[in-house]
Amino acid sequence: METFVFAALVLLFLIVLLASAIKIVRDYERLVVFRLGRCIGEKGPGFVLLIPIVDQPTKVDLRESYLQIPHQTCITKDNAPISIDFLIYWKVINPTLSVLQVRDFAGASAGIATTTLRAVIGDILLDDVLARREEINHILRVKLDEVTERWGVKVTTVEIREIEPPREVQTAMNRQMAAERERRAMVTEADGKRESAVKVAEGEKQAAILRAEGAKQSAILQAEGERQAAILRAEGFSLALDKVFSVAKTVDSKTMSLQYLDALRSLGASPATKFVLPMEFTRLLEPFVAHAENASR
Repeated sequence: METFVFAALVLLFLIVLLASAIKIVRDYERLVVFRLGRCIGEKGPGFVLLIPIVDQPTKVDLRESYLQIPHQTCITKDNAPISIDFLIYWKVINPTLSVLQVRDFAGASAGIATTTLRAVIGDILLDDVLARREEINHILRVKLDEVTERWGVKVTTVEIREIEPPREVQTAMNRQMAAERERRAMVTEADGKRESAVKVAEGEKQAAILRAEGAKQSAILQAEGERQAAILRAEGFSLALDKVFSVAKTVDSKTMSLQYLDALRSLGASPATKFVLPMEFTRLLEPFVAHAENASR
């Protein structure tokens, strides 16, 4: 029985040794191996065989990570206190240095980030801090990267999330933004009214031009119609005169005398008491007088 227990303990010990000697390293991981306290380099990815008890591995993640820096109060160049929080994105590029050169990268980076931020903000005016966020991000990344490079860590990005100016500055900014919005609204309204007035004037101008053009065409057509009517009336009157003239050439003096007598009869039937007769009328009566004298003989 004791032999069986001893054999089981030995087997368990061998299994533990074998488990500690065999490591499976993922593609985004590396093992920094220390053999009897001395670093012998990094191993992985894939299957890694270690010497039990002699080799001590430290696993390092190569994926990009981020570090959140909480709100930090900084003083600008014009002595205005502002509160800033930001994110640091970093990744390990040298697993061995990241283990040998720094004990707590997150804590060390947070301390360097806060001191670097205060130094950078201290050289910038408040208005520039609010307007030059991208430039501040770049400066912080470069300065942090200079420090973390010796740790085998690369700072890829620094992003400022929020900048909180003093309350009185925030109030003034709100008033300024409200005034700017009101100014833009007034400018937009004025531009709209101006464009509307221009459109109305342009429409009235086009309408006046069209009305004048229509009146012109109407006058031209009316004048042309009157001209054509006058020509037709003149042609009709000319034809009537020609007809009268051609008929008059065939009328003898007796016919004319009968016409005058008929006219005298019509005059006699009128209520007038005085008549004016042309001298030619007596000449027309001469044939009738001569005829009456011959009849009396």
